[in-house]
Amino acid sequence: MAKIKQPNLTAGSMYSQSARLIFKRNRSLLVQPVLILVILGIMMTYIHNHKLDIIEKVTINTKFIFKAIEDHLVLSFSAAAIILLIAIPGGIIFTRPKMKRFTPIALALANIGQAFPAVGLLILAGIWFGFGKPVAIGTFAAFGTLPILRNTIVGLQEIDPFIVESAMGMGMTPGQALRKIELPLAVPVILAGVRTTLILTVGVATLGVFVNGGGLGMLIIPGLKLNRQIVLLVGGMLTIIVAFTMDWLARLAEEFLRPRGI
Repeated sequence: MAKIKQPNLTAGSMYSQSARLIFKRNRSLLVQPVLILVILGIMMTYIHNHKLDIIEKVTINTKFIFKAIEDHLVLSFSAAAIILLIAIPGGIIFTRPKMKRFTPIALALANIGQAFPAVGLLILAGIWFGFGKPVAIGTFAAFGTLPILRNTIVGLQEIDPFIVESAMGMGMTPGQALRKIELPLAVPVILAGVRTTLILTVGVATLGVFVNGGGLGMLIIPGLKLNRQIVLLVGGMLTIIVAFTMDWLARLAEEFLRPRGI
């Protein structure tokens, strides 16, 4: 009897097939990169057709812009990483039976960080703890904790308790039920909070310039102070491009990490 030859699917081919399926299912993922390129093209065309004076040439040059973008990404990703390390474990802890009564307190504390105006919180932190990137990152982390913490708590609380009880009735420990049942089911809600936090941190990172933290605010603030519209425009459009790019990458992560069938 002849053997049926099985297709040889490597990890790379399986990944590419999964990627093609995701883009086919969600064609809107292709719109955002096009929009980013259009905004970038408009900005480059405007700069090319504008005669720069000496002040504009100091800020609108490749070295200065790439340094500002690098600082902006460092501020954004560092703050987001701290938030992830705090908010997701915190959300898990405050949904456990013994800690549920402290959930309102945890959410209230997270709300306090976001209730303060970002620039006010940043300046106060700079006065108390000094200036530089660490202070800016810590402030942005405090400002952006709420979305992930809240979504983690909500995502875990929305799971039908009978599903967890059934898993434990089949012999799973609470830790196994959390890893294999609760977290996979809560992933879509948690990732929505991660996406919100990424965009939030990209936006507030423009304020890092007030505490000598760098970022694209190094273009926006001088543009405002010196009344240089082109500098202001470049800073604003680059911030939009970075935010759109982070949002697109978060959407991709959301699609790839979402458990199949959810």
